[in-house]
Amino acid sequence: MSGHSKWATTKHKKAVIDAKRGKLFARLIKNVEVAAPTGGGDPAGNPTLFDAIQKAKKSSVPNDNIDRAVKRGSGLEAGGADYQTIMYEGYGPNGVAILIECLTDNRNRAATEVRTALTRNGGSLADAGSVAYMFSRKGTILVPKADGLSEDDVLMAVLDAGAEEVNDLGESFEVITDPSDLIPVRTALQDAGIEYESAESGFVPSVSVPLDEEGARKIFKLIDVLEDCDDVQNVFANFDVSDEVMAAVG
Repeated sequence: MSGHSKWATTKHKKAVIDAKRGKLFARLIKNVEVAAPTGGGDPAGNPTLFDAIQKAKKSSVPNDNIDRAVKRGSGLEAGGADYQTIMYEGYGPNGVAILIECLTDNRNRAATEVRTALTRNGGSLADAGSVAYMFSRKGTILVPKADGLSEDDVLMAVLDAGAEEVNDLGESFEVITDPSDLIPVRTALQDAGIEYESAESGFVPSVSVPLDEEGARKIFKLIDVLEDCDDVQNVFANFDVSDEVMAAVG
């Protein structure tokens, strides 16, 4: 998973400053809006909302946009949409398994966008259950490397809180947890004075498909196209790429 994780974190950093900032902002705002009604509009009593707001702030989403999203989601301001989460399963080039998480108010539009993106880029939509069994839901926390912060420091801070593993991704550490332990582990980092970049629940593959440079270019392009779809929130895939392939792809 190291190759995939490194690619995802690199992409996250670039997304904040590149031409797709508007797309990223819209996705983060939608996360905030959906999190608000599930546990109330007060982040102090709604950990999911707290994390959604933190992630939006760290990606430079203006506070006014965040506040309005909280109000829309809480019903304090008009304009909130009735979003539902839909998970599509598919295959990309080289047999890479893909989970596509959508947050949409129009199921037909979401299905059409996802199917079109897959078929035009060497992929295909799969039957429900044919891909999902290769993934497990996990909590993932990214901790940027600070001066003097070691992998052991992070591990010692989170081990008793339920963390399963800590991975060195080069410029950051990745803490993997059971989804139910995400909040205690995040809190343990805060208590230890360790700053984290993001804390969210996602899907981690149990088996990975190694890719060469050509395969990596194809799968990166497919994921880019999928993430450009308005209804797509997250894309999870079971590819792995070496540092050498990452450097070649750029």
